[in-house]
Amino acid sequence: MARLVVVSFRLGGTDGVSIEAAKWRSAFEELGHVVTTVAGEGTCDVTLPGLRIDATTPPSLDELRRALGDADLVVVENLASLPLNPGAREVLYQAVDSRRVLFRHHDLAWQREHLAHLGGPRDEPNWRHVAINQQSVDELAQHGIEAELVYNSFDCDPPEGDRDGTRRALGVGPERLVVMPTRALARKNVAGALELCRELDAVLWLLGPSEDGYEPELDRQLARTSVPVVRGLSAGNIHDAYAASDLVVMPSTWEGFGNPVLESVTHRRPLALNWYPVAREIASHGFTFFGLDEVARIAAFLANPHEATLLANLDVARRDFNVRNLPTRLARILEGLGVASTPLMSS
Repeated sequence: MARLVVVSFRLGGTDGVSIEAAKWRSAFEELGHVVTTVAGEGTCDVTLPGLRIDATTPPSLDELRRALGDADLVVVENLASLPLNPGAREVLYQAVDSRRVLFRHHDLAWQREHLAHLGGPRDEPNWRHVAINQQSVDELAQHGIEAELVYNSFDCDPPEGDRDGTRRALGVGPERLVVMPTRALARKNVAGALELCRELDAVLWLLGPSEDGYEPELDRQLARTSVPVVRGLSAGNIHDAYAASDLVVMPSTWEGFGNPVLESVTHRRPLALNWYPVAREIASHGFTFFGLDEVARIAAFLANPHEATLLANLDVARRDFNVRNLPTRLARILEGLGVASTPLMSS
């Protein structure tokens, strides 16, 4: 049994980093380790406001060292990869200078034009790096950092949602319902989802809130569109949302991964997406998806759904993105860092 501390800007939320960090925590605990979480905000064991993305002052070195305590391994989730709080990153580097650290890179500074000047992550002999897509692995290698590829992982047998009840609660009848299970900000391309729904004569359900000051622009887009739009997870849960939908849309121009891509698969729903680079990487595993502009093909599928296609997608997810395989994968990585695991016996 080892003591692990997971550190990030925020944890316990609905953003991709928080969701994936929670899966890793569960896997670490399944391997017999004790896990403490430290973040600037959200649901975590230790809150250090100076780690927040928008913090004006980073935590002190003493604060962060106390939060890390006598951990055998520190797991850093994106805080050094996408330095939205550069001061916190520098304090983190000092706090973990002589420790064993596992950095998981969800996004990298140079992948966002306005952050490229902040530079990439550092490396030290006791540190190990993981990236969630091959593109980032390759780019890190170009910057002299060796990273292992570990894709985000998913429950391939999620709970079955309530389709009829959720649609009734939303006031949706026989019309097509397209769900966009993301937050609303510029790179999420809400306009692309609205245009697809206009061409399909469908209702758009935008699940996530607006962030990064995007609300005024979103209000302008919604005021101009003729597409009926439902906002927020006001009825049911995420499983109900997927069940209620006829189509999932992922119009983003950039994602480090894009969890709704695989969530559409595990919930057996067709997906229309904008072909951002990592989407092509995911699709190369053998998935069948629609491009955002393939309106005729999408409409034909919705009129006559091919269940075999959806089940074939699910088989690929079980093989390559299954959360059940995560503990074994992480145990090997931890072993490489000198941290032995003792998997808990299932009851």
